[in-house]
Amino acid sequence: MKLHIATLLAGLVASANAHATFQYLWTSSSASTNTCVRTPLNNSPVGSVDADVACNRNGNNAAASTCTVAAGSTISVEMHQQPGDRNCATEGIGGNHDGPTLIYLAKVSNAATATGSSANWFKIAHTGLVSANPTTQTYTWGTDVLNSNCGKVTFKIPSNIPAGQYLLRAEVIALHVAGSTGGAQHYMSCFQLNITGGGSASPATVKFPGAYKLDDPGIKFNLYASYSSYPIPGPSVFSG
Repeated sequence: MKLHIATLLAGLVASANAHATFQYLWTSSSASTNTCVRTPLNNSPVGSVDADVACNRNGNNAAASTCTVAAGSTISVEMHQQPGDRNCATEGIGGNHDGPTLIYLAKVSNAATATGSSANWFKIAHTGLVSANPTTQTYTWGTDVLNSNCGKVTFKIPSNIPAGQYLLRAEVIALHVAGSTGGAQHYMSCFQLNITGGGSASPATVKFPGAYKLDDPGIKFNLYASYSSYPIPGPSVFSG
């Protein structure tokens, strides 16, 4: 939970040490791996309409493996500021980088060779503004939930999507300088998945780049104002 009047200056001068990447996939509550993530080039952010906004810089390079999960199962992704630093005493993403967490899937023919910018994405989870007190300007965001869970975002794979190969896109949109056009900072990683079971659902899809516009109300957003709601960018969630 953040008191934004007190942390305005910190948000404006937040250093690269507060930047972060999604690094691990939890295929169950007790098993995690970093072998199926397409590791970003670094922990720097990507712009809302940048060419690399699908899977980040380096995001077209295949991961070491493809992880198998079942449709209908609950899994997690894990974010940290520095590679290999899983110390829960350090925030997964810090420096007042408040904002939503978002999870997308894209059905592909081959997860190892698919490119994020060519894929068709549908959103399966998001967490935006969890609580708000406009009087005191105290707010809880999806990133606060992530940080309180040692960098983890937990979500369900829809039970009725077809079995097969997928890319999973995990994202944080940091809003600390999003009051200016082009200021929103996107931190994403893509994971290679093989999903078993499932059904025949065909969710509506979007493209990256293309799903976000610079003037979307959830992309250009004054984090330091008084507000009681927040429009999470992108399409609605397909829950299955």
